This record gives sequence, structure tokens and C-alpha cells, in this order.
Amino acid sequence: MTAPHIVDPAGLLGEALAEASPDLMRHLLQSIINSLLSADADAVVGAEYGQPTAGRLAQRNGYRHRPLDTRVGTLDVAVP
Repeated sequence: MTAPHIVDPAGLLGEALAEASPDLMRHLLQSIINSLLSADADAVVGAEYGQPTAGRLAQRNGYRHRPLDTRVGTLDVAVP
């Protein structure tokens, strides 16, 4: 027997979007872009950030921040 859902995800998201600030879309887009760039760097290096591995052929050397102009405004993108 499974437990009933206590939280309605669709309802929670609807409430958050209804009460959201105008910066919500900008913040979400910035988070997604930074996550994708970090995942791409993980794939190139062969390990996640800060995780030592024996077969590593490369290393990460921090981030540089660059502005990215979009329809929702200027984003601060952290390029690995």
C-alpha cells in the first residue's frame, strides 16, 4: 500500500508562479544555464567538481563570470 501524496506539486508550482517576483524567470534561466555548463565541464574532465578520480586526464580551474543578454534580462553566467 502506498502513502497518499501530502503535497500537490502542480498546485505548489501554480502558487509559486502566481506570487512570483518578476525575477523568477531570470533566476531559473540562469540556474539552468550554469548547471548545463557545469555538467558539460564534468563530462570533459571525467569527474564532478571537487571529486578526485584515478583516471582523470584534465582538471577544472575555477569559473569566470560573463554577462549574457537574453529576453528576460542580463544573466551572470559562470563559465568553467
